[in-house]
Amino acid sequence: MWWINAEPKTIIAIAMGIYLSTPKTEKLSEDGENDSLRYGLSSMQGWRASMEDAHAAYTDLDGSTSFFGVYDGHGGKVVAKFCAKFLHHQMLKSEAYSVGDIGTSLQQTFLRMDEMMRGQRGWRELSILGDKMNKFSGMIEGLIWSPRSNNGISRADDWAFEEGPHSDFAGPTSGSTACVAVIRNNQLVVANAGDSRCVISRKGQAYNLSRDHKPDLEIEKERILKAGGFIHAGRINGSLNLARAIGDMEFKQNKFLPAEKQVVTANPDINTVELCDEDEFMVLACDGIWDCLSSQQLVDFVHEQLRSETKLSTVCEKVLDRCLAPSTAGGEGCDNMTMILVQFKKPAQSSAPAEEQSSSNEEAEAQGELKLEKSEV
Repeated sequence: MWWINAEPKTIIAIAMGIYLSTPKTEKLSEDGENDSLRYGLSSMQGWRASMEDAHAAYTDLDGSTSFFGVYDGHGGKVVAKFCAKFLHHQMLKSEAYSVGDIGTSLQQTFLRMDEMMRGQRGWRELSILGDKMNKFSGMIEGLIWSPRSNNGISRADDWAFEEGPHSDFAGPTSGSTACVAVIRNNQLVVANAGDSRCVISRKGQAYNLSRDHKPDLEIEKERILKAGGFIHAGRINGSLNLARAIGDMEFKQNKFLPAEKQVVTANPDINTVELCDEDEFMVLACDGIWDCLSSQQLVDFVHEQLRSETKLSTVCEKVLDRCLAPSTAGGEGCDNMTMILVQFKKPAQSSAPAEEQSSSNEEAEAQGELKLEKSEV
């Protein structure tokens, strides 16, 4: 993802300055599983001068819920790292979550991230995550001032206001996409803000479970213009190529509008689907992957790899290698890359005949209950 305030003709030239002479191909990978699913993930810095992606993967966030999220930072890494650290915990603290309304809890949590990053405590947490060193004292900036009574203990939504030298901190000017998937029993809830993407493979066909929030989408353009922004060369105010993101507080300064109607909003799209026996796996990935492969191309590639590879993180690593550009000349394949692959375990014995299940699924799809958007190559 690029975050550059420049005319289109100069973007490539400026962007070259943020690329390395040779890519960093070392990968951070992991695997995990529970009774109903298994996952693998991998992330790679690639050609970029720094790594601004972050992720979260918990097979058992609580007794019945799995959580997966990818966060693609722009203008810095701190907002992505903040979301990876706090977003799933904040969801658990939501009253909506406690009564089983996962979609509402995710919507509230996305917006809550912006609120939490303001003020003294927000500044302190972002400073720690950014590893900012004070050149005069040699100390991490976030540790120069600390509250008297925190003790590092997390209590139920204890994000109280703190007084300090940065009490009026308006929040970070950098930002991050957020695309998360929450699985409970057979229900899958996807929340997305930005252009990271969630895709599910159903009988080999790719279905998008999220929408890329670009400024030229009609619904995004309408909000941007009404909030006082403008679009130039596909970028908000000539700068940001995303219409929704967490952070980016300079685009959220209209005091007469709610958070959902600002020039840039953290308000996510929510998509809830019922998983069925035909669902094979799900992919969450940042746009460094989707710039190089369509949803269907990625599903096809994963299917091909699964014929000979059982370790899911290795499949993710192969996708990253497949997308990495040989040089920075073209732009595509030069971004940070993060991918999470979640494979659904099949029940030992189906409770209904295959024909009956297929008919039921076809009827549900015909009625639009699954809300799956078929992806073309």
